[in-house]
Amino acid sequence: MQQAIDHLFQKSPIFKYIIDTYGLPTIPKRPQGFETLVLLILEQQVSIDSAKATFIKIKAHTTCDPETMSVLPDEEFRALGVSRQKTNYIKILAQAALNKELDIEGLSAKSAQQVREELIKLKGIGNWTIDIYLMFCLQEPDLIPLGDIAVVNTIKELLDIHDKQEMEIHTEQWSPYRSYATFLLWHYYLKKRKRTIVY
Repeated sequence: MQQAIDHLFQKSPIFKYIIDTYGLPTIPKRPQGFETLVLLILEQQVSIDSAKATFIKIKAHTTCDPETMSVLPDEEFRALGVSRQKTNYIKILAQAALNKELDIEGLSAKSAQQVREELIKLKGIGNWTIDIYLMFCLQEPDLIPLGDIAVVNTIKELLDIHDKQEMEIHTEQWSPYRSYATFLLWHYYLKKRKRTIVY
């Protein structure tokens, strides 16, 4: 991590400012596997806390594995607080795992690009979900999820860049440590708003 921070300090003063103001960030880690992908589907477009509450309900109610999720009735998903759309996405994921279309365990042996190509085929799993899985579960060091509202808003605020394409070009200089840059941007976003998140 020190290597990453040294590199980022050279590239932009915002990173020194973040660490001087709020200290070092937590590096988020999550276990690889089906459960985490279900949690990430739940987290799409809602707060981490509300998604986690739903995820805990699912786990208390039943086993969160492909066999169970593929046959759990839609009404039960609804009773647990899962929308119709996300129920559909979870079932598609479960089916892909059961049919061996997707080898979730085998993803760790693949490159980030290969992981993206495999997961993007599944309806309901887009680039944001893949980015977070790569960063949190597979410890991919060089990703910046520009589909993440907190990352985008922090770049707007600290760098006054408002165009997505410009953001992409500007953040290339943070490579090969863009994931660490992302953790710092999230850290700033949450600390400034006095929010604590357990990843």
